[in-house]
Amino acid sequence: MARTERHKIHNREAVAEMPEWMKEKNCPHKKKYMAGKRIHPKNLTGKEKLTYMVDEVFLAYNSARLKEACHLFSDRMLEKDVTIGMSISGALTPAGLGCSSIIPLIKAGFVDWIVSTGANLYHDLHFALNYPVHSGSFRFDDTDLRDNDLVRIYDVVIPYSDGLMATDDLLREMFMQPEFQKEMGTAELHYLIGKYAAEWERKNGLKDVSVMAAAYRAGVPCYTSSPGDSTIGMNVAGVELRGSKLRMNPSIDVNETTGIVLAAKRAGGRSGVVLWGGGSPKNFTLQTEPQIQEVLRIKEFGQDFFIQVTDARPDTGGLSGATPSEAVSWGKVDPTKLPDAVVCYTDTTIAMPIFTHYALAKHKPRKLKRLYDQRGKIIKALTKEYFEHNVGVKMLDGSDPKF
Repeated sequence: MARTERHKIHNREAVAEMPEWMKEKNCPHKKKYMAGKRIHPKNLTGKEKLTYMVDEVFLAYNSARLKEACHLFSDRMLEKDVTIGMSISGALTPAGLGCSSIIPLIKAGFVDWIVSTGANLYHDLHFALNYPVHSGSFRFDDTDLRDNDLVRIYDVVIPYSDGLMATDDLLREMFMQPEFQKEMGTAELHYLIGKYAAEWERKNGLKDVSVMAAAYRAGVPCYTSSPGDSTIGMNVAGVELRGSKLRMNPSIDVNETTGIVLAAKRAGGRSGVVLWGGGSPKNFTLQTEPQIQEVLRIKEFGQDFFIQVTDARPDTGGLSGATPSEAVSWGKVDPTKLPDAVVCYTDTTIAMPIFTHYALAKHKPRKLKRLYDQRGKIIKALTKEYFEHNVGVKMLDGSDPKF
């Protein structure tokens, strides 16, 4: 007897043994809910590729959410008309994720603009300078570490005098140079620092170890949402006491990031975000849409794609803007695009290398958009559209705007 015929007989027998109430039950949507991939993976052998693991073994819970994020990114977001913003929170560069993952994403054209904590960018400089950053243990005696001139970031150990202090000395020397003696946004600040970092890499015989150097070379604007909240900001404040004219203007950053998102939409393209963690960088990345709609009163509908990896919870208020569906109420995410939104609740240090490897394996590099070089044009277009949507609004001196 054929196998299919045996199955039919088996199914008929199973139905015959069902209670009457189950036989009569109408299930019009059953096939829809059972349309997902059957959970029946093969035994692992130890020879599988990582892409196979993601596709065939990450089948449920947050492994499945990570798979959804990998598929959304490589299949949809990396289309050439999508402008991708990425936020970075938590101490990721000291953990080596700048070298292993963020730099490859930048070089491949898989990220077009970045919002980071200042701390990530500060610690990034240790790698360009070839200063030691070592794996350690969260069980170390912190009093003894202090006595031995070391600092600890959980299980990462960095020298104090010939690591942190030496980096600070170079930053202060840099910030006193002529090109820094003006008001600027953080994208310009980090571009200038990145130029120095690229030169430090060259002098130390290193390649692709600094995120800021990679962003400088690729023309990827790199912002920080809270300029004073890091050792970079602390050193800017320190040289101000010596007469430095360097001033960071957050309004420049707000307008540039807003202009980047609007320019993507007005060019007939789409905009997406990849959010590693939460905090201020996440909100700064997402507030571009409320800035367009609420403050500038320009008609827009929100981000087209949304990926977040986080270990925070929405019910405690600690998820920084909470879930994609909640972000819809703020205009941050287009409500029609919620199927293209994924939140994976896991540790970034686990998810980011897998995500990066999968994207690089599945999608060829994109042409660099070099948005840093286009900031002037982007701001001009944003300003023009602002006045077009707010007829009657004048310049501060009462004059009409000139474009």
